[in-house]
Amino acid sequence: MESCFCERKQFDQTRCNHTPPKLCVWKRIFRNLERSGTLDLDSCSKEGEILSCGRTSDRKLKFFIQTVFDNTVQCYRVRWEELVPNLPVEHAMTYNVSHWYGGAETAIQHWPISISGQQAPKPFVTSDIYSNRNGFGGILERYWLSSNATAIKINDSVPFHLGWNDTEKTMYFQARYHDTPYKPNPGEAPSAELSYRVCVGLDVTSIHKYMVRRYFNKPNKVPSKAMFRHPIWSTWALHKTDIDQEKLLKFAANIRKHGFNCSHLELDDRYTNRYGEFDFDLAKFPNATAMFQKLKTDGFLVSLWTHPFVNYDSENFHTCVERGLFVREPTGRLPALVSWWNGIGGILDFTNPEARDWFASHLRSLRSKYGVSSFKLDAGETNYLPWQFSTKTPLRDPSTFTRRYTEMAIPYNERAELRSGYQSQNISCFFRPIDRDSVWGYELGLKSLIPTVLTISILGYQFILPDMIGGNAYLNRTDGERTLPDRELYIRWLELSAFMPSMQFSIPPWEYDNEVVEIARKYTAIHESIVAPRVLELAGEVLDTGDPIIRPLWWIATGDETAYKIDSQFLIGDDLMVAPVLEPGKQERDIYLPAGHWRSYKGERFDIKEPLHLTDYPVDLDEIAYFVWV
Repeated sequence: MESCFCERKQFDQTRCNHTPPKLCVWKRIFRNLERSGTLDLDSCSKEGEILSCGRTSDRKLKFFIQTVFDNTVQCYRVRWEELVPNLPVEHAMTYNVSHWYGGAETAIQHWPISISGQQAPKPFVTSDIYSNRNGFGGILERYWLSSNATAIKINDSVPFHLGWNDTEKTMYFQARYHDTPYKPNPGEAPSAELSYRVCVGLDVTSIHKYMVRRYFNKPNKVPSKAMFRHPIWSTWALHKTDIDQEKLLKFAANIRKHGFNCSHLELDDRYTNRYGEFDFDLAKFPNATAMFQKLKTDGFLVSLWTHPFVNYDSENFHTCVERGLFVREPTGRLPALVSWWNGIGGILDFTNPEARDWFASHLRSLRSKYGVSSFKLDAGETNYLPWQFSTKTPLRDPSTFTRRYTEMAIPYNERAELRSGYQSQNISCFFRPIDRDSVWGYELGLKSLIPTVLTISILGYQFILPDMIGGNAYLNRTDGERTLPDRELYIRWLELSAFMPSMQFSIPPWEYDNEVVEIARKYTAIHESIVAPRVLELAGEVLDTGDPIIRPLWWIATGDETAYKIDSQFLIGDDLMVAPVLEPGKQERDIYLPAGHWRSYKGERFDIKEPLHLTDYPVDLDEIAYFVWV
């Protein structure tokens, strides 16, 4: 810091330019503060490693930068606190000299982050990006990492908004309470504070390891090994809400008939009569008890879909209103009606212990009555809350609601599934990226899968269920002539999923032909014999380190500019590199091999001292290219 701030309290650009770049990050921070006003340097003082200032040119404030040294890592704590209520704080961060990763899953997902257009700072909170494609995703953390070994972690207390300008190659970090769902603590003035840490390390991998160990939650157990080894079979994409007892039993019978293993069956949407009820619809499931007994006898465990909504036409709606179990409108006097993809109703207030107990008691009852193995807890994103909502326990940060909801999975985390997460890495269950469409591209399609998995891995979520093979198969969002996903797309999706921590079928392979069934058998076997043992070993390490199971190529090639931009290959641990085909009509692809000793799935040896480009490497339709470190 001393090399960037002299005794005359003037910014010394010349001296900074002669300082090693990684030791002068605070210079860039200092320069970028000007968006919130020009600091009055006469109000600044330096004491040890802390620089403090008390004024801008027109108002009082509290500001400091503190340098913290930790072995090979240098961190800078930055805090700008406004004393004037409802005045925003905004810092501009340029990104034109490096590649950035992290933040949140998005509808159009790239790796590294690709920003286009301009966006005024908006609340950085969880959102359902399937229905709101311009939002930030359901899995989200205030953390970014760059290829120049710099990491940024925004403090939890900040009413944080994120904006950007692609023309200026700038991201805007903003704190504000005006026109926002964030709230100050009760009794506090709405005076914004923007505080964060910027840490610099030796390389991108080591600085990420440092940040994860220091600032992230860790899971405390590994979920069921069966979920890593054997596919989950969901009823959703095949049957949507038109599921019933006969179809479920037939689905299970076909799994066995075609010789597949099953971690568990997932009975998805609309097994109840109304949304917000927990009893089976007798018209669709005339004898649920016998159905569960039959499935148990045949060796199937069953997981049930559930959600935080109680629709107004449900028998439970009046009970929840009467007992005050719903999130309320801004005044706190009335329950709020919310709109979601299956109607209108209330959303349970998971900050309220009584609402948590009511919801949990119904899940326990289903487990006790039918032997349900676990639950798929859908939704949980803050965009389903009213803009200015009221909860039993006031929430400064709306995304804390997501955290409270994910906690409902804890009793079932052996096989539970969540699609939203915020500071939820320690829930220790499987997290599923938002639903995919049955298309090839980067907007919730096949090409988005690797960038999304890499992103949420960097955010600390390692037990990943990469959604259903082939996607949702909606008629208007599907590449293919029928409602089934395109056959080639389905096969390529299947091959990629076999190298993820877990696999999930919904459109079954026998809906196509015998060749697809054989390819599915081949890749479920590869997943069980080659992938799952590696993943389980790495899953055990996650408890201590938080390191990703699915890793970017730069994890082992930290100084390689090309590796920073690879978005169609990935590593499992450090020694298994996967390069799927993600383009229609292709039976070849370009592959980037980092320096080292590799053996291909075909038995070829590559002992290379420099990275190698394999151009038009042949990969048949029933193949996926992968390479093992020798």
